Amino acid sequence: SLMLPVAVLPAAALLVRLGNTDMLGRPSFPTFFTKIAGFMAAGGNAILDNMALLFAVGIAIGFAKKSDGSTALAAVVGYLVFKNVLATFTDKNLPKVATAVDGKVVMVDAPVDAKVLGGVVMGLVVALLYQRFYRTKLPDWAGFFGGRRLVPILSAFAGLLIGIVFGYIWPVLGTGLHNFGEWLVGSGAVGAGIFGVANRALIPIGMHHLLNSFPWFQAGDYHGKSGDIGRFLAGDPTAGQFMTGFFPIMMFGLPAACLAIVHCARPERRKVVGGMMFSIALTSFFTGVTEPIEFTFMFIAPVLYAIHAVLTGVSMALTWSLGMKDGFGFSAGAIDFGLNLGIATNPWGLVLVGLCFGVVYYVVFRFAIIKFNLPTPGRESDEELAELQKAEAK
Repeated sequence: SLMLPVAVLPAAALLVRLGNTDMLGRPSFPTFFTKIAGFMAAGGNAILDNMALLFAVGIAIGFAKKSDGSTALAAVVGYLVFKNVLATFTDKNLPKVATAVDGKVVMVDAPVDAKVLGGVVMGLVVALLYQRFYRTKLPDWAGFFGGRRLVPILSAFAGLLIGIVFGYIWPVLGTGLHNFGEWLVGSGAVGAGIFGVANRALIPIGMHHLLNSFPWFQAGDYHGKSGDIGRFLAGDPTAGQFMTGFFPIMMFGLPAACLAIVHCARPERRKVVGGMMFSIALTSFFTGVTEPIEFTFMFIAPVLYAIHAVLTGVSMALTWSLGMKDGFGFSAGAIDFGLNLGIATNPWGLVLVGLCFGVVYYVVFRFAIIKFNLPTPGRESDEELAELQKAEAK
């Protein structure tokens, strides 16, 4: 369910990048192009600025069984009420904002904004409300508001209550999140490395998207943009800490691991395994979608997956310590790499690091597969091979 809102990020990234002043928005371009660039940037920022709402809707639809349009409506209603109620409280951790009081412009504390965290919470609450009440029947005189129509109404009151609760606990919760974000960003290469290992380690249980949500969408602030992705696309020179190191792994490391798996396969299985591995290696290289590769060895050879997680952390720490900065709107593949060449720092150095990681992945994977006789694709036992051949014959 967390993938639903994340799936719209490529559109946002593409629009924002094309609208930047180093792309279609160059001052030297004709006015027509700069106006179109402005429209594109505004459209892309509309998505980035409302990621919390998209998370609320996506999580509500994803977690609620038999969800429909009323689930999305309930999520929108609940989140909007939550957001406006929460905004009546103030956050001293944020920079003061200007407002008009008795005809004078004064600086006041900024309103509380839970950002993506608020969207996640409201999405979960709405999903629970939908599961509990979407079949509820009311008396005849109120029958119109029963069933699915009841859920948005209850979501509004839930947003009200949760907004009030958040407002009162925010001095503690907000300060804690702020300090954690500052520590994570300030920890540099160490923080990036820890994040890289944790990101890969949580994929088997599907919790990596929850981990990603804070550093990618919430941590830090740059001209009103939060999170590593939003700040990077907005031109923040300090952004990219939690994205850069994924490029060497997804574009070079894992495709090299695929090559090692093919070379370690039985000769009679090498052609079949090679075709499969070639396609998923290309997917990883171009789009940064790595799950098809990782699931080929995640459970049958967990030692390889542990090595992969550690190497990801090393890549994250190394690239950041070398001053390399890059980012993505979807994932760390060649498409995002090419799209963001103009705003990345030392991108060709990143390619060189990636080639080195490709060599490391190939050598380490091939050694581990042969040394420990790991049952990677193409190295199945005789019994498993017989079953596979029987299935292929059908």
